[in-house]
Amino acid sequence: MTTQDRKFDQQAVALSRRRFLGLLGKGMVCAGTLVSANSAIGSAEVRGGKRAYQQNDAQYTESLNNPPEIPDYNWNDHQWAMGVDTDRCIGCLRCMEACKMENSVQMDAFHHRTWVERYVYLEGSNTAIVDSQADPKNIENTGSETKFRFDNRYRNVKVDKAFFVPKLCNQCEHPSCVQVCPTGATFKVKDGPVLIDTTYCIGCQYCVQACPYGARSFNEVRGVAEKCNWCYHRITKGLNPACVEVCPTGTRIFGDRNDPESPISLFIKNNHVQVLKPEMGNAPNVFYKGTDKEVV
Repeated sequence: MTTQDRKFDQQAVALSRRRFLGLLGKGMVCAGTLVSANSAIGSAEVRGGKRAYQQNDAQYTESLNNPPEIPDYNWNDHQWAMGVDTDRCIGCLRCMEACKMENSVQMDAFHHRTWVERYVYLEGSNTAIVDSQADPKNIENTGSETKFRFDNRYRNVKVDKAFFVPKLCNQCEHPSCVQVCPTGATFKVKDGPVLIDTTYCIGCQYCVQACPYGARSFNEVRGVAEKCNWCYHRITKGLNPACVEVCPTGTRIFGDRNDPESPISLFIKNNHVQVLKPEMGNAPNVFYKGTDKEVV
């Protein structure tokens, strides 16, 4: 965390959850910084009492003076969802890097809102070996705090099958994290995503423990829980989440299920999809194609 980041956290603007919801209902959101269809970097959300990291002084000033409007946006009209085609994922980790830049997530292998796992079946084995960007060998191979890559450890062994699986918050219909939150800091909005109002977060980490997907983490510096929110500041303005925007293979598919011709509606209609851990009863809104029985 940089000195500038700490400075911005100390200068946070108070915005109550009640006012936050009121602004959304009127078609506006105080989302933090300007974004464009061609850019997936440099945002910060203004939240009550605490605020996400900002990229620079100019963006911070602009976000306070000119909060972006959402013309005619009504969260009752949308039902957002995401699809993941694991047959397309090449494990480039650009999605993770874009997410960090867009949401000002700390630039190390252990802080993330989305991540990618590699599943490898060696010849003669029925059990997958699983690693991610946080594996020590991958960290050593990358040698950078801002870029993430998988190493080539399997180049000299026989592999029967290997694939990559992107993971993130599943924005569940019945989210365990909302059920256990004692203050209402975690809440589900009408158009699908589960959000965190850090004004109310007391850092108890009940939500981190309750999530069956390991999609939540605790930020010790901010003292609050964190997770993917599908770049809510982007999707409410008609843009894709940052991870979807930068994916070079079309692995991630995003859209409105209320629109039968949206990318996500067509993805679900035209493919055999499944959700992770359906037995948990959370009813995830991230739909996977091509996952293996080992993927959990």
